[in-house]
Amino acid sequence: MAEPGCEPSSEESLGTEEPSAADPKSQKQKQPRRCGHGRHRRPPPPRPDSFATYFPRVLKQVHEGLSFSKKAVSVMDSFVKDIFERIADEAAHLARSTKGSNKHSTISSREIQTAVRLLLPGEIGKHAVSEATKAVIRFQRHE
Repeated sequence: MAEPGCEPSSEESLGTEEPSAADPKSQKQKQPRRCGHGRHRRPPPPRPDSFATYFPRVLKQVHEGLSFSKKAVSVMDSFVKDIFERIADEAAHLARSTKGSNKHSTISSREIQTAVRLLLPGEIGKHAVSEATKAVIRFQRHE
């Protein structure tokens, strides 16, 4: 031990504790605290590669009391993915062909609307454009 009034050396200031004993405390202080009861946790988001969670919501709005079988959900999911892909491809083609520069092409609602009109025939195309226009207007109000 050092004499009173003298500064302790670096070895003496450490005492008997190992430096590794102090490390876990400093690591714990850096990590955010977690709540143990789990009430504040959000449920995991739905799988991003499936539209299955949305079909019951839409069906409930259209026909209360009906439900989909697993096979019907699978067919609908494949259908929506296929139509989505076709519309996105057509809109991308339109964006590339109508813009002056190919460097910064952006697909806007206008390209989507034109792609839908080209891909969906007759009344279903008109209905899709009408519903999409209403959705865009609602979205813009809430921005």
